[in-house]
Amino acid sequence: MRLHPKTIDLTLERVHRLLARLGHPERDLPPVIHIAGTNGKGSTLAMIRAGLEAAGAQVHAYTSPHLVRFHERISLAGRPIDESRLAAILDECEKANGGEPITYFEITTCAAFLAFAREKADWLLLEVGLGGRLDATNVVEKPALVVLTPVSLDHQAFLGESVAEIAAEKAGILKPGVPAIVGPQEEAAREVIVAQAARLAAPLSLHGQDWTASEEHGRLVWQGPDRLWDLPLPALPGPHQIENAGTAVAALAALGFREEIAAAALANARWPARMERLGPGPLAALAPQAEIWLDGGHNAAAGAALAATLKRLPPRPTWLVAGMLGTKDADAFLAPLATLAEGLFAVPVPDQPAGLAPGRLAALAEVQGLAAEPVADVAAALARIHVRAPAARILICGSLYLAGSVLAQNRTSVSGTRLHR
Repeated sequence: MRLHPKTIDLTLERVHRLLARLGHPERDLPPVIHIAGTNGKGSTLAMIRAGLEAAGAQVHAYTSPHLVRFHERISLAGRPIDESRLAAILDECEKANGGEPITYFEITTCAAFLAFAREKADWLLLEVGLGGRLDATNVVEKPALVVLTPVSLDHQAFLGESVAEIAAEKAGILKPGVPAIVGPQEEAAREVIVAQAARLAAPLSLHGQDWTASEEHGRLVWQGPDRLWDLPLPALPGPHQIENAGTAVAALAALGFREEIAAAALANARWPARMERLGPGPLAALAPQAEIWLDGGHNAAAGAALAATLKRLPPRPTWLVAGMLGTKDADAFLAPLATLAEGLFAVPVPDQPAGLAPGRLAALAEVQGLAAEPVADVAAALARIHVRAPAARILICGSLYLAGSVLAQNRTSVSGTRLHR
């Protein structure tokens, strides 16, 4: 962190410089599936990984941010990188960088490339950190496949104020001649992506044109140009996961995998803090009769997806426990949820100086029509809800950093719990 520039200027110059000093590990990677988008990147990645692993492949994965430990970001053949190897490659990167300015994400991405290049695998799933065009991951010149999940408003300070501008940044990972799977998009985003692909002669497989995915009679029906697959619903809960599942299946189909592999991808995928049912632990014990859910979504599209998921659950008094960063649009996130909850407790996001003050978040929630009050932490919120409504449904939401803190405090949790549909 001492090497971090005073301001973040999105550029690939620092990454190229360090990778050259490290001997260009980015040129010695397994076949790469590069994934960008505003929402659904992680869930889509998890489903693609589950499918590849069901086919017997060894799969590396790079994701961000982490929830509990940094090691989660660098998965080597299905396991988080171990402490000794992580320490060694970070030391190697720091030495090669020679004290020059470089961002946290840039140097740790270079470290990840070193780890991936030194351990054999069949595939590398590479998730973009921010944007795409100037993201540190976008130094891979010839991925095997590009995947673009839905684009919406987020990180406007870096990516642009409109969906079209943000889509142009996301589409920056398209490469000449490299096939790309494009998930559901707003028309403005779709137009930008299609135009960029045409300039690069990158073959596209577009949702709504080349493939569709829908829920029918408790199953997921996926239809491509020359096939119709009857698949299980995704293990990851929420109606928005139908879209992510469709994108993941389209990617697996493009890579030549069969229907049974696609089915395993949906059934076996796990991705923590995405509408995850919180299991037994110290935090959950504070509201022992409650149904507690955890989600790290933090933008308008995530708020809408959470609202749609809550509407599908059996009726139950619902309370929100929310913490957000000050850089996020709290109004847009909370608006879809406001009519579904009895009230909201606003909490700080631990160890995040950019966190929105609970008093300010509570005030914004009140504007949306939610009875809200600030409290010291999640534990205090759960205790108060237990007194008011012991059998409530509680959704802890608003930040992946908050979700990670909850998982760490609760110690144990049950991932991937299926919703009753």
